[in-house]
Amino acid sequence: MASNKKSLAGKVALITGASSGIGAGTAILFSELGATLAITGRNKENLSKTAEECVKKSNAIPLLLIGDMNNEADVQRIVEETVKNLGRLDILVNNAGIVENGSIETTSLEQYDRVMNINVRSVYHLTMLCTPHLVTTKGNIVNVSSVNGLRSFANVLAYCMSKSCIDQMTRCVALELAGKQVRCNAVNPGVIVTDIHRRGGMDDVAYAAFLERCKTTHALGRTGEVDEVAQAIAFLASDAASFITGASIPIDGGRHAMCPR
Repeated sequence: MASNKKSLAGKVALITGASSGIGAGTAILFSELGATLAITGRNKENLSKTAEECVKKSNAIPLLLIGDMNNEADVQRIVEETVKNLGRLDILVNNAGIVENGSIETTSLEQYDRVMNINVRSVYHLTMLCTPHLVTTKGNIVNVSSVNGLRSFANVLAYCMSKSCIDQMTRCVALELAGKQVRCNAVNPGVIVTDIHRRGGMDDVAYAAFLERCKTTHALGRTGEVDEVAQAIAFLASDAASFITGASIPIDGGRHAMCPR
C-alpha cells in the first residue's frame, strides 16, 4: 500500500493568526492530519475555540501562545516556547495579516506602517527566528499571501504592496534555503469567506454587496471557503510537495487569470 504523503504525523507546526479564518481552518486540518501544533493569536478566547476544534480531530491539545506579531519580544517568545515545549519545528505557516482600504491619495503613513509591519515585517522576523530550527529538521515554510500579490487592484494599495512583498520573500527564501533542503512556498487566496474584510472596515451591507460582486470577479462564479485554502497549505507543508519550492499558488477560483473585457 502506498504511504500517505499528505500525512503530517510526527511533524511540529507553528501557525500564526490561528484564532480565526484561514489560520483556524489550517490548524484544525493539520490536527486531523496528525501534526503537533503551536498556534498563535492575539485573542485568547478565539484561540481557545480553535484549540477545542483541533482536539475534536486528534485528541491532542495544541500549544496556545498568545501574542502580538508586532511585538518583537512576543515573536521571540513564541519561537522559544514552541521549541522548548514541542522539541522541534518542522513547519511554519505565516498566516497572520490584515487588510485595509486606501489609495495613494488616502493611505496615511500610519496606515501604511500598520499594514506593512503586520503583513511583512513580522513575517520576516518570525521566519528569521524559525529558520535555524527548520534547517535542523529540513522543514518547510508556507506563507499565506493573496491574489493581491499577483494582480493589481485599486484602493487597497498598502495591502497589495505587502502581499507582493510576501511573494518575493517566498521566492528569495526558497533559493536561500534550498541547499539546506528547506522549502518555502506561498498560497495566494482570492476572496475567502472570513471576517478579515469586516475587520478591515466593511459593514454588513457593504460586505454583502462585495460578496455578490465576487461572483463576477472569480471565474468559478463564487467566493472560496477556508478549507479550500487549508487543503492547499497542508499539501505544500507535506511530503507530497517534496519537489515544490519558491511557488506562489493561486487559490482563487481563477481570479488571477481574469482580465476585464
